[in-house]
Amino acid sequence: MNLLVDFLCRIGWGMALGLVLTPAAAVPAGFFRANLLVVMGAATFAVLALAGDGWLWTLPAAAALVAWVGGILWLAGRTRGGIVACMLCAKLLATATVLRGGVGGGIGGGLAGLVSGAVVGLTLHAMLLGHWYLNAPGMRVDVLRRMIDIALLAWGIECLLALPAGLEMIQSAAASQGPDRATLALIALRWIGGLAGLPVLLVMSRQTLAIPNTQSATGILYVACLAAITGDLAAQLLAVGG
Repeated sequence: MNLLVDFLCRIGWGMALGLVLTPAAAVPAGFFRANLLVVMGAATFAVLALAGDGWLWTLPAAAALVAWVGGILWLAGRTRGGIVACMLCAKLLATATVLRGGVGGGIGGGLAGLVSGAVVGLTLHAMLLGHWYLNAPGMRVDVLRRMIDIALLAWGIECLLALPAGLEMIQSAAASQGPDRATLALIALRWIGGLAGLPVLLVMSRQTLAIPNTQSATGILYVACLAAITGDLAAQLLAVGG
C-alpha cells in the first residue's frame, strides 16, 4: 500500500509540474482542465489508500480539492487562477512525497521520489499533450518538443542520482553470491527500461516531430510512458527489497 501511495503522489506531482511548465497562451484551456482531473484522480486514490494512517492524507486531499477548483477555473476561462491551482497542486503533492520519505525512507528518499515522479509525470504529460493535437490540430509543434526536452532534463537528473545507488548495488552483489532472479529482473527493468530505454524513446519522439507527425510522436510517447512507469515501480520495489 505504501508503494501505491508513493507512486500516486509522485505521478500527481509530476503531472501538475508539467501543467505549470506548459504555456497557457499556446495550449487550449481544455487540456489543463482535463489533466487537472487526472491529477485529482491520483490524489483522491492516494487519500483512500492513506485513510486512517496519520495526518498526511490531508495533503493529497487538499490537492484533490484544489484540482477540482482549478478545473472549474479553467472552464470559466480564468487562466491566472487556473495556473495558481496547478502550482498549488504541484506543491501539495511534492510536499506529501518528501514528507513520506519515499519507499526508501528519509528526506533523501523523498527528494529522489520528486525527481522520479517528475520523470514519469512529465513523460505522461507529454504523451497527453501529443494526444491533444487531435483536438487542436493547429497547436504549435514546438510546445510538445519543449515538454519532451524538459522530460529529458528530468531523466538526466534522475540518472545522476541513480548512478551511486547502482554502483553500490553492483559492489554488494560482487561481495556476496549475487542477487536472486527476481532482483535481477527488477534491476533490468529499472536500468534497461526506465533509465536506458526511456531517453531513446523520448529522442525518437522528438525527431518524429521534425517531419512533423504528432500522431506518430504520440505513439512513441505511449511506449515511453510504459518504460518510465515500469522503471519507477521497479526502483521502488528494489528500495523495498534493499
